[in-house]
Order: sequence, then structure tokens, then C-alpha cells
Amino acid sequence: MELPGPEVCYRALQSSESRFDGLIFVGVTSTGIYCRPVCPARTPRFENCRFLGSAAAAQDAGFRPCLRCRPETAPDLASWRGTSNTVSRALALIAEGALDGEGNGVEKLAERLGLGERQLRRLFLQHLGASPISVAQTRRVLFAKQLIHETRMPMTEVAMAAGFGSLRRFNETFLDLFHRPPSALRRKSSAKFEEKNVVLRLRYRPPYDWDSMLAYLQARAIRGIEVVDSGRYLRTVEIDGAMGSIEVTHLPDRQSLGVSIRFPDVRSLPAIVARVRRQFDLGADIETINDHLSGDPVLAPLMAQRPGLRAPGGWDGFEIAVRAVLGQQISVVAARRLAGQLVALHGRAVPRSFLLHPELSRVFPTAKRLVSASSIGLAMPAARLKALKTIAESALADPNLFRPFGSIEETVARLRTISGIGEWTAQYIALRAIREMDAFPASDIGLLRSVASMDGEKATPAHLVSRAEAWRPWRAYAAQHLWAANGTHVNAISNRKG
Repeated sequence: MELPGPEVCYRALQSSESRFDGLIFVGVTSTGIYCRPVCPARTPRFENCRFLGSAAAAQDAGFRPCLRCRPETAPDLASWRGTSNTVSRALALIAEGALDGEGNGVEKLAERLGLGERQLRRLFLQHLGASPISVAQTRRVLFAKQLIHETRMPMTEVAMAAGFGSLRRFNETFLDLFHRPPSALRRKSSAKFEEKNVVLRLRYRPPYDWDSMLAYLQARAIRGIEVVDSGRYLRTVEIDGAMGSIEVTHLPDRQSLGVSIRFPDVRSLPAIVARVRRQFDLGADIETINDHLSGDPVLAPLMAQRPGLRAPGGWDGFEIAVRAVLGQQISVVAARRLAGQLVALHGRAVPRSFLLHPELSRVFPTAKRLVSASSIGLAMPAARLKALKTIAESALADPNLFRPFGSIEETVARLRTISGIGEWTAQYIALRAIREMDAFPASDIGLLRSVASMDGEKATPAHLVSRAEAWRPWRAYAAQHLWAANGTHVNAISNRKG
């Protein structure tokens, strides 16, 4: 999607048009501030407005974030701009810290994406108007600003959580950008900080079908690590050996999800927030996706019935891969039971002080833990037990195995080299774990049954692949709607072997 013309952008600004929130930012030359199109401040004169495609582009142009509309709270839709899946993958990696710390440069990021550094920079300038480094730096500043506004965390912890190398660098950045120290940005009315929890709001682009998302998660909730209770989702988390838990609730009046985090290391906060966004599909420009898919007469009524349906993601790539293998040829209920046994046998216990619910107790076992186990100990076919072991060994050997790499075709081909992972499982992992939104398991029984019932004739995987060509680059959302229509988005049974 190209940035609309200045006149269109200005009309959106005049009317506080929420459809453009997160898609455009306006830099005001007379004040040096950049805002969201929904900013409550008085509309500036047209000749004083400069419209940009990302917060990073606005800061690169010399504008500083508005303190009223708070650009850091805009829906994170940059990954949906244009048709560049490469940029989307790069942004997902940057959000998880791919450019943080020594030795993590643009060249290494480009290598992980399967292209040259120069080409990656060109794509970022084309789609976002800023370089990868600028995007990473802007995310760091805006996340720090959100922590300042929404928590009472000490400034030292805010600096650490946002990825600043030192408190001095943190202070210098804010003085340079806002002409005041970070502490001066904290309002007296900001949210009260709980001693053990960090509480944040993560915005989405409405509509959002929270009930469907919660039903999907509840049907797959693994005993000990996940709980769906009273309209909220809770789970244990592990990052770099540290363990804690999170709670996610829906705040429809604020078009946000509320996230409560109890974790021992504040430096892991950006990774935790990025994973919540991924799992709950908060970055989707759902209106654009619906408009595109509604062009198909089969999908149109489904989109109208569930306009806010999202494509749920997974917390961890390895966990999703294991779940997928456990679920081959059995029901979701049976797969969940096996996963619970796996967690009980091999999952580490989380300290009680970091648990947000009494039914939470353990974290999902890591690849290293399963590789070192003498026996997985599950009553299931030997071939599938071997597949679990192979996946664990592959994940341990390649920490980036379940992260974006190359095209969707390259991603699926790489996953299929792992013994026990066939086309269906590879497509499922690509969709849920790697967040390839064009992934499409065409051999899925639920998808075939749903299309057949609507077309009035038997569907084959080849027919479905051909039919889905018009749904690109959002075939994953088409699949989600077809599953929902067939009643399999909650209690699906996979009859695929791999």
C-alpha cells in the first residue's frame, strides 16, 4: 500500500479518521512534532503538514513524538504496509531484538532473510521511509516512552527494558528528542505500578473477535502452562532461562489488549510484548484483509459473519512444532492431553512468586531439555516420538529454525527437511509459529470439507491451491474463516500424517 496523497491524508487528519491510525503519521513543521491522525490537538494548517509512512520515518525527518496522542500507542500496522513479505518478516525479527546488542547488524538480519543488505535497506526505504536501524531505534524510544507513561518503573529499569546500553545513553536520547529528561514525561495520572507486575496496553485495529480468539486458545490450553478463566488468558513464559507468567485481557473500549507481566528480567519485556502481539495477531490491518478476501463469493459471507476474526499465533516456534506433531491424526482434546503429559514430565517448575494464577505451574520444555532426556515417555507411535526428538535436535542445532527465513516456499521447504514434518505440518508451523500469513495447508480435511460444502462439489488439495491463488497474500486468514465456518477452528481433527 502506497501512502495516500497529501490531500487524502489531510482530510483523514481533519476528521480524526481512525482507519488511518498506524498507517500514516503527520509531522508538523511549525512545532517539530509528529502525531497520529487521531490526535486531539488542533488541526495544523495544510502547508505545515508532512505525511509519513512510519514513526521511524517521522523521527528520521527530525520530528519528535507528540505527548498528547502518543504515537507509541498506535496500532502496530507497519508490517502490513505494501506487499513486501520481506519487510514484514524483518519487522518481526527487529521487534524481538534482531538489531539489539553487539554483533546483531543489518547485514546479519539480511542474511537471515535470504537477501543482501543493500536490498533490505532499499525495501525499508520504499515501504517505511526509514532504514532498519532507524526502525529499531524508534521502537526502542517509543517502548521506553510507553513504559514511562503507563508504569511506575524506575528509570534505570525503563532504560534496561527498552534496550538502551546505559542510563546515560537513555537520558541523552530523551534530552535530544524531547528537550527534557525522561522523568519529566511521566504524568502524575499515569497507571499505578504494581510491585510485581508490569501492566501495558497494546492497541489493535478494530474489529477484534476476542471471543473466537479465546475459544481457540481455551480448546488448546495445556494444563500447567495455560489457563483461560473469566474472559482472560494466562500462561507461563520462559525466555533465556528466566521464567514468569503473563495475563492478557480484552479492553474493547480502548481497542486494546491489557497485558500484565510478572517476570524477573525487565530486559525481556520487548520480547514478551512482541510475542503477545504475534500470538494475538495485533498487527493485522483487518479492514484491508477483509476487503481483499470479500472479493471471493465463497468467502464474502464468512467475512461478513466474523469481520474481526484473527489468525492466532503461537508463543514459541518450538512449542508450536511439538504441538503440531502431537496433534497429527488425533483430536485437539487428545493432543492437549499428550501435551499436558509432556509438560508434566519435562517442563521446569516456575517459582510461585512469578505465577499469576494458581493453576499455572510449569513452562513448556525447551528443545535442549527434550534432547537430553533419555526418554520422552509418551504413549504414542514410535514414528511420532522419533519426529519429536528430531525436531528438538534440529531446533537446538539452529536457534533460528522457527523464525522468518526467505519466502514462504523456502520456509516450508526448509521445515520439510525435518523427519516427521510433511506438507500439512510445515504449513501449519509456518502459519502459527513463523507467522507467514500466506501459509495455507491445502490438504487439511477441514478446509477441503468447508470449500466442498460451499461449492457443492468435492474439493481436492490441488483444486484448493488453485482456488486460493486469488486470496494471496492472506491465505492464512481465508483458512481461518473456512475453519470457523466448518466448526474446526476450535476442535479440529487433523487426518494428515505430516
